[in-house]
Amino acid sequence: MAKPQNALVVVESPTKARTLSKYLKDLGKGFKKVTVKATVGHLRDLPQRELGVDVDKDFAPKYVTIRGKGKTLTELKKAAKSADAVYLATDPDREGEAIAWHVADQLPSGPEIRRVLFHEITRDAVRAAMRAPTEIDTLKVEAQQARRILDRLVGYKASPLLWKAIKTGLSAGRVQTVALRLIVEREEEIRAFKPREYWSIEVDLEARRKRFEAKLHKVGGHKPNLPDEAAAKKVVKAVTGKPFIVSSVTRRQRRKYAPPPFTTSTLQQEAAKQLGFSSQRTMRVAQQLYEGIEIGDEGAVGLITYMRTDSTRVAPGAIEAVRAFIKQEYAPAYLPERPNTFAQKKAARAQDAHEAIRPSDVLRRPDQLKKSLTADQAKLYRLIWQRFVGSQMAPVVYDTTTIDFEIGEYLFRATGSVVKFDGYHAVFHEGHEAEEGRTLEDLKPVPALEQGEEAKVKKITPNQHFTDPPPRYSEASLVKELEKRGIGRPSTYSAIISTLRTRDYVTFQERRFQPTSLGETVTRVLVARFPDIFSVEFTSEMENELDKVEDGELGWVQVLRNFYGPFAKALETIDPADLIREAHDVSELEGQPCTECGKGTLVVKSGRFGPFMACSNYPECRFTKPLRGDRPPDRPTDEVCAECGRPMVIKTGRYGEFLACTGYPECKFTRPIPLGVSCPKCAKGDVAERRTKRGRSFFGCTRYPECDFSTWYRPAPDPCPSCSFVGAEMRSTKARGEFRKCLKCGNEFTVEEGAPTPAAT
Repeated sequence: MAKPQNALVVVESPTKARTLSKYLKDLGKGFKKVTVKATVGHLRDLPQRELGVDVDKDFAPKYVTIRGKGKTLTELKKAAKSADAVYLATDPDREGEAIAWHVADQLPSGPEIRRVLFHEITRDAVRAAMRAPTEIDTLKVEAQQARRILDRLVGYKASPLLWKAIKTGLSAGRVQTVALRLIVEREEEIRAFKPREYWSIEVDLEARRKRFEAKLHKVGGHKPNLPDEAAAKKVVKAVTGKPFIVSSVTRRQRRKYAPPPFTTSTLQQEAAKQLGFSSQRTMRVAQQLYEGIEIGDEGAVGLITYMRTDSTRVAPGAIEAVRAFIKQEYAPAYLPERPNTFAQKKAARAQDAHEAIRPSDVLRRPDQLKKSLTADQAKLYRLIWQRFVGSQMAPVVYDTTTIDFEIGEYLFRATGSVVKFDGYHAVFHEGHEAEEGRTLEDLKPVPALEQGEEAKVKKITPNQHFTDPPPRYSEASLVKELEKRGIGRPSTYSAIISTLRTRDYVTFQERRFQPTSLGETVTRVLVARFPDIFSVEFTSEMENELDKVEDGELGWVQVLRNFYGPFAKALETIDPADLIREAHDVSELEGQPCTECGKGTLVVKSGRFGPFMACSNYPECRFTKPLRGDRPPDRPTDEVCAECGRPMVIKTGRYGEFLACTGYPECKFTRPIPLGVSCPKCAKGDVAERRTKRGRSFFGCTRYPECDFSTWYRPAPDPCPSCSFVGAEMRSTKARGEFRKCLKCGNEFTVEEGAPTPAAT
């Protein structure tokens, strides 16, 4: 009989660690003591300040311990020394597999190292997984490694081109650039769109004491074409005074079948439509629900299954449970004879490794959990629960009626719909955006007329319309388009969209994405120089190749060779001056005589701080003129200059925004922009963004050198729930999402997205 072992379980998130600790206390036979430790995301990665990839040696990566993670790694090594076995229980996806592989690589020899996968964090699922450990999936690790190296190659090779052409600090992401391209190209379609006039004819009718509406449906058996008012009036004149007698009536039943339970993509889309959540917000809250929430006396409980999945598959036991719930709570008509099944799209093992997103226990109703959840958690859990229950219910049944009126060559049609049986709508209704068109729910009922009956004409109205340009992408429609085109993977969409907004490549106005001038310039430069690399087709094919790596059909080095060959050739042919011409209109400057020496001509140059025009007579003439067409205009403020009393404006310089006196050049007073946070050390100054000699951002007291307070993390004016100090570092990890750390007492807390930010006291 095997001796009971001391086990170390390694997870990514501290929240998950707390939840698992409860379930693993008394694991029983085979286990003596179980210790749970969290990595808090990745521990090892490619170095920050160098490429870290040897392209001449089969793209061999150089991994280093991430800054600040040395202490965590030391603690894991120490815990492993006293363990008989180490169970790597990081998230069951490529990133989690890579983290597990890096941890295993750094642990001392001795303890047995195994891999466990928690697809849901419930007592039964956790215990079953611990008793059926597996090995690290090296193919999944290689797929993650290939993606990481691809992104590093693009970032380190293409981003400097943007610095030369536009300004320093810009990023060129392999997938984010293609997503940005979609947004920019949609904006170009909108600008190029020319509205076309057309007219429709509506007739207000009454029959059997009910008012309803009919529309001109056909003219001479064809779709009506009424390009102007004259054509519309011709129709009105032709039918005015004519009796509207029913020529045909068509009645039929239509069924709307229940949608499948959520995948990562559909969850992001529906949360955007119904809850107004960004993809990042949705995934952060879903991670919290998966890892565990404190539920009364039960303690921490994982409320949903793993939220990164492309599968609509559901475990048989979960289907039995939800069908039993429906049978108990609803009339027999709501439960289909057999479980609903849903077609699976062709997917890699990783994408179909998990179930669909569902409640870990369908008996945990949203209303019962409301007191234990935050507002966001309650909203998202309710959405997931309702979608899952609805997915196993009967279809909605509509009675639709189509009534035709033939008046000479003109056919008018009235269409109505009523719900005969609400089916899964008793639990769940899909969200809907305007561009998705009308649904059966939008149709109003029509009277039950028969052929030969006459309807009384109340009014005939010609209506002028103009065709609409294609709509800008919403959060939901962008996610849908990315998935449809195979750009990235649903688990990466939140990071892609967040990066576009953070980099100021797009704005989000009226819940729609619109590219900034900077975003359009970045797209123009990159697509012009790398038309194939940053194409939708190429990016989609790269995703397929990464899936093949995970399936063992293609080697990860071969994927990188396939990519890097054409990419390196494109890099060799690039002239920095051409990039600048692509980004800026220099036609009126280039070749013109130098205004300072009169001997040379102006030529395009690029330097440390971006592009500029310079005299060809250098070094005799040092005339330069910066090219900063993307620089935003000065913004007025309520601040006044401390030296001369004039108004101050917000300007943008090489290191970002700052406050400057409008009296320049007579008054050259400037100061950093306060962030609305008082200095936690001296309480006299404000915290503002500053720069090191190497140009790296940090945040420090405006009273420096009298006060030397500083932090690398951007502070936000959020009040600490522990000490009430208004000011906390904005931090984020993959496992935990965004959170705050108080500048005063160090307390860590979360802030609801969209909540108003209080002003500093």
